[in-house]
Amino acid sequence: MPYYVYVLYSESHNIYYKGFTEDVLKRLHEHNSNLGRYTAKKGPWTLLIVEQFAMKREALLREKSLKKSKASYFEWLRIQQSNIVSEFVADT
Repeated sequence: MPYYVYVLYSESHNIYYKGFTEDVLKRLHEHNSNLGRYTAKKGPWTLLIVEQFAMKREALLREKSLKKSKASYFEWLRIQQSNIVSEFVADT
């Protein structure tokens, strides 16, 4: 089973959210339905970056490193081959 690390963006609050999941679309729906503690009432959230990992530990370490990253890094990461967001949303 693959594991995913994702980055969401809220244009209304100009903030990024970094997370880990086994089901990207379900998590995005939960964030946009105000079911997340941090993300509630800060949406709508847009899925910017998705990276896939075979091992849970790898994904959790990547999520931890992304939590320390700045916005400029996320903009760079958006155009990298490691970003598989297009597999989850049609308009990226």
